[in-house]
Amino acid sequence: MAIAAVGNNLITYVFDVMHFPLSTSANIVTNFVGTIFLLSLLGGFLSDSYLGSFWTIIIFGFIELSGFILLSVQAHLPQLRPADCNMRIAGNSCQEAKGFQALIFFVGLYLVALGSGCVKPNMLSHGGDQFPGDDPKQSSKLSSYFNAAYFSFCVGELIALTILVWVQTHSGMHIGFGVSGAVMAMALVSLICGTTFYRNKPPQGSIFTPIAQVFVAAITKRKQVCPSKPELLHGNKSDVLNLNSCTVAGHLMHTEKFRFLDKACIMTEDGITRKQSPWKLCTVAQVEQVKIIISVIPIFACTIIFNTILAQLQTFAVKQGSAMSTELTKNFKVPPASLQSIPYITLIFVVPLYEALFVPFARRITGKESGISPLQRIGIGLFLATFSMVTAALVENNRRKMAEFSNQKISIFWIAPQFLIFGLSEMFTAVGLIEFFYKQSLAGMQSFLTAMTYCSYSFGFFFSSVLVSVVNKITSGLSHKGWLSENDLNKDRLDLFYWLLAVLSVINFFNYIFWSRWYVYNPTLEPTQLHDPCGEETKFKSSKNIGDETIV
Repeated sequence: MAIAAVGNNLITYVFDVMHFPLSTSANIVTNFVGTIFLLSLLGGFLSDSYLGSFWTIIIFGFIELSGFILLSVQAHLPQLRPADCNMRIAGNSCQEAKGFQALIFFVGLYLVALGSGCVKPNMLSHGGDQFPGDDPKQSSKLSSYFNAAYFSFCVGELIALTILVWVQTHSGMHIGFGVSGAVMAMALVSLICGTTFYRNKPPQGSIFTPIAQVFVAAITKRKQVCPSKPELLHGNKSDVLNLNSCTVAGHLMHTEKFRFLDKACIMTEDGITRKQSPWKLCTVAQVEQVKIIISVIPIFACTIIFNTILAQLQTFAVKQGSAMSTELTKNFKVPPASLQSIPYITLIFVVPLYEALFVPFARRITGKESGISPLQRIGIGLFLATFSMVTAALVENNRRKMAEFSNQKISIFWIAPQFLIFGLSEMFTAVGLIEFFYKQSLAGMQSFLTAMTYCSYSFGFFFSSVLVSVVNKITSGLSHKGWLSENDLNKDRLDLFYWLLAVLSVINFFNYIFWSRWYVYNPTLEPTQLHDPCGEETKFKSSKNIGDETIV
């Protein structure tokens, strides 16, 4: 709720109060949001390696709170911001925020980014940790938990985009920032109140050291020949079980991909008489985790365009709404940023229906506890995202023609469908990606891999900034001005920019189909229904003690 109220209406503050040009304002917002999600990797690393998810949330929650306070103080004191000036009046030369004013603004903004970025992935992983993977009854509820978490996010976004954005619009951004700070303080108090009930996973030490050990050991023994039987690779012998020439080692089953990494598990002659250094000899489970990390990178990359589309809905779509008729009644105008609440209103009803109706129906067909696999869920979301941009392009073209030829404004609710379609696509893609990363990682790396979900948002928003700049430069060379170079949308070609994103989204969808078919789930990480690389369906009562399992 706190971060959504700032991020979704930030472009209005940056443009109207800080007096940055429209394209610069859009880039400031996308860079801010992108930084939040990029810093989620730092939060995931600190949690898994040193602090644990609970203490990471507490520490960086207070950093985020300090950023809200600083922004509220700046928005309240006239001497900390430029003199009032209407940027929307053509010909006005408004003074842009510079020097100390800009410094205060960016320090407060990026304190919020640092805190929020490190808190985000740990909220999800901390909740997921309450469902232990060695208890089938609990682990089967994990998918339902992620749906419930997304439902909670939708409620927070809805309150932010309606009540808090209305407060910002009518009472000033200093009150809006202050309310976000108060909400963040309440959240921290709520978290602390549950301290005695949490199941906290201890930090496992640096997560990058085991990864580096695998690559160093594999490169050192690159001339070695892998044994024909995978069970001869180094691992915990008491936990190894031969399954039709496939090996379950530790907590991960050996797979055939990236065989060059298996050389890190080859026992050399000097290792027979003495224990080898972990930089020379690794376990199969350790190698398989590295294989998973390499394998998920293409899946991760395919969601970048998806989040580039999201960036437009938080920047240009808000300005698009400002150029429309916002009057709902004679005495009430709809804040353009509040239109982003439309998908969340819908999802508050759709997510419970998805969990109550679709999942049981799909479960009977697929046999999967979550109804459909996370990769299938991501694919559906990427497919739907294209239609969001197609709708946006058609509406913007109509709005521009009406303004140009008849000097009329169409209703702001014409842009509602693009928010609604993207909201549905996000329910599939965002939750599917979180579930996918969490399930495909071992304890000690779950916060970090969950953070990769948010890192995808980061790359999407940063790519949006690059794309806007590149499009402006290219199109400026084709005509006297670029598609997005003016502060007046009636003179820009935002509709063509939306069509460009729709084309990129289609290409990205087919690229995702290729990589999702290439990806192979590690069977040991699918406790309810696992696909054996040897081609047989295998069910485990639990994935904790492989030697005691009943295999069907």
